[in-house]
Amino acid sequence: MELTRRRLLSFVPATALLTAVRPAGTAAAATADPGQLLTNAIAIYAGTAESNARPEVAAKVAAIDSTARTWLSALDRAGTGQLFAGLSLGTSDPNLSSSYQHLYEIALAYRRPGAAPDLHTPAVRDRIANGLVWLYDNYYGDQSTGYYGNWFTWEIGISTFVSKTLALIDAPADLVTTYVASMDAYLRNGKNGDVDLDSRFHTGANLVDITANRVLQGALLNDDARIRKALQDQFTVFATVDPYNLQHGVTDGYYADGSFIQHASVAYTGSYGKGLLSRVVQTIKVLAGTEYAQGDDLVGVVQGWVEHGFAPLIFEGWMMEIVKGRAVSRTGTGYDDVAVVVEAIVDLADYAAGPDAARLKAFAKFTARPTINANSFVSPVSVGRFADLKADASIVPADLNPAALSTAFNAMDRTVHRRPGYAFALARNSSRISKYEYMSGENLLPWFQGDGAHYLYLSGQDQTQAFGIDYFTTVSPYALGGVTAPVQTRKSVPELYGTAYYDNAAAGFTASSESQNTYVYFPVGTNVYSGGATLDAYGAVGWVQSDDFAYASRAELPADFVVYKNASATKSWFLLDDEIVVLAAGVGDGTRPVTTTLDTRIASATAPVDVSRSSRWLRYTDGTVAVGYYFLQAADVSAQVETVTRSRRVVRTSNPDTAVTKQVFALTHAQPPGRKHTLAYALVPNATESALNSYQHNRLTLLSNTTRLQAIQHNGLRLTAANSFSPGLHHLPGVTIDGPASVLVRRQASAVQVAVSDPTTQRDTITVTLPAQYLKPATATEAVQVTRTAIGTRLTFTTHHTYGESLAITLLPAW
Repeated sequence: MELTRRRLLSFVPATALLTAVRPAGTAAAATADPGQLLTNAIAIYAGTAESNARPEVAAKVAAIDSTARTWLSALDRAGTGQLFAGLSLGTSDPNLSSSYQHLYEIALAYRRPGAAPDLHTPAVRDRIANGLVWLYDNYYGDQSTGYYGNWFTWEIGISTFVSKTLALIDAPADLVTTYVASMDAYLRNGKNGDVDLDSRFHTGANLVDITANRVLQGALLNDDARIRKALQDQFTVFATVDPYNLQHGVTDGYYADGSFIQHASVAYTGSYGKGLLSRVVQTIKVLAGTEYAQGDDLVGVVQGWVEHGFAPLIFEGWMMEIVKGRAVSRTGTGYDDVAVVVEAIVDLADYAAGPDAARLKAFAKFTARPTINANSFVSPVSVGRFADLKADASIVPADLNPAALSTAFNAMDRTVHRRPGYAFALARNSSRISKYEYMSGENLLPWFQGDGAHYLYLSGQDQTQAFGIDYFTTVSPYALGGVTAPVQTRKSVPELYGTAYYDNAAAGFTASSESQNTYVYFPVGTNVYSGGATLDAYGAVGWVQSDDFAYASRAELPADFVVYKNASATKSWFLLDDEIVVLAAGVGDGTRPVTTTLDTRIASATAPVDVSRSSRWLRYTDGTVAVGYYFLQAADVSAQVETVTRSRRVVRTSNPDTAVTKQVFALTHAQPPGRKHTLAYALVPNATESALNSYQHNRLTLLSNTTRLQAIQHNGLRLTAANSFSPGLHHLPGVTIDGPASVLVRRQASAVQVAVSDPTTQRDTITVTLPAQYLKPATATEAVQVTRTAIGTRLTFTTHHTYGESLAITLLPAW
């Protein structure tokens, strides 16, 4: 397949970015104007005279003014040790950061074009400046007493608010230089008061935040060298991560398959990834009309992220749960996440080439639900652009995805499968990718979120009623859809240790230490097998359930460090048109009972939930949507509907103590200790009873379901799908596979298609033999060697350094 320019630009090596920033001393660089950077930045945050006068932006402007008046009043009511009433300072870094945030919010109202007369006064500006001075003198400027709590507060959070506030009030030079010196000094994970690309703290979204702040600071100081250095550092995030040639040892960033990782091993497109997207688009806007960066390649890279990294993960305006890390426990996720992405796309379209701009605008219009809150956009200018886009009848809403799509984000152990009417999202883990993320009292009950947990999104449903915060609040953490868990009660980190982290400095465990990350915040699994192949719009995924790295390392950990052993299972998901086939083998534990949850769904307390069943199937409906479950082998399953009431605070300490009541449907299989079991069933989205009654068992043939080999054949599609897990030959009708692999074979009238992936990421080659079939390649493919043998056709796929990528070939009869 010929690569388009857009796709080429979306996956670039680090070396291609070395010349992205114009070097000082060139003719073009000599015309670069730091003042233009400030003008552009202020327009982003405070708007322009034109944008702020628009009726569509009135609500955004009114919110800016209302917020400013709220905090001006809080300034008046502040008590001892407070700049704002209710925010006591001295020991709370969140309160200090919030104090700076509120000064910024006042500064927005002060500076915005068309400002209200009571807010654009010298007195208001003095109050902001005096607030900055007071905070500096009392709680920020002393480097020996600062930097308590979360490192992010000091290196990113405060600096973000301060840098923008200084720009908005046109701060005096001495205040700027004083603050910039301190902001440099607080880069304690940096180097000599600057970014350190070798630091694990200065990567991905965090690096973009830090460098965006430093660009603004350089503009305030009229420091050209600082600006160029910050841009050069920031542009490293545009490079595609090559796992076989890591730059500065960094695994954070975008991968060739569209995956995004932050925190070294967390699948994070939907939280840190959207933050990075927003900030880099802001950088593109800040640089507009200047000579600091050359070419339009950065725009093409970001468009590639949108198309290959974000679009598959957004379903009817909802960001999927599988890529949010600890953010799944926050109350404002899902549709609110996508509002951030839509703003970035709307802005990006202004800088893209004509056809690309049109596709971006069509996708923004397609993705934005009618209820999208454009007032949540960062920029008033973006609110106006979005209003123009919605009003333009010539822009026809269109997805960047085809209606049928199977996407293997194998670099982050995630899979998305889409068809008209539904989307299926799957979260896995491995020795490369974390099982979950917990941190700072967020996502308190995370243990199985990466253990084969799935989310089946159905068209036309308000996803806040199906997933989001209320799903994790009311569904047992041991009974997420798709999860196999031992029957055992676990405790959250605060319950175990009385703090938000394991505090043992003598053993190397502090709030932000590598040991905390490795063993507490986001431990990886211990299995290497996790991944799968795609062929056109079909997919196969395999995964071996494992203990986490903390349990595997228990002999090396302190005696009071609590670890938990997992159950065992080998699982496959075969992703088809009307169904997702799930196989599980070796399910069990030697000493504990084990429960496998085939699916879990929630509904409102008053929804007309109904569960019907026959000998071969079961169907759930809440009166709006439905899911069928067809059993390919007999299974002793329990279907229960329970009304559950819990506080949203059960999953995040800072959530409001809001009680949520939901009907929770759980389809489970329980087994006693010491036994291993198999399961084989199909999830059938939007199924009716009549469809399930007429579901032909012979349309799907279960070929194998063991811990060595799991495979099915779909007779209607003429598709064989298999995951082999162990060394040696694995024989199936018409296919032989050598060693661990994920394989899809589709036989068409005049051709045979074969796709292969290496879920271990460790094999150099994978061999597939098609016995008694003499075939030749339709087109020569460098990655696949086709050899005619005495018994048929042998295909040798070169999987060396492919990192789970699918390799495909089409074969024709060899006569």
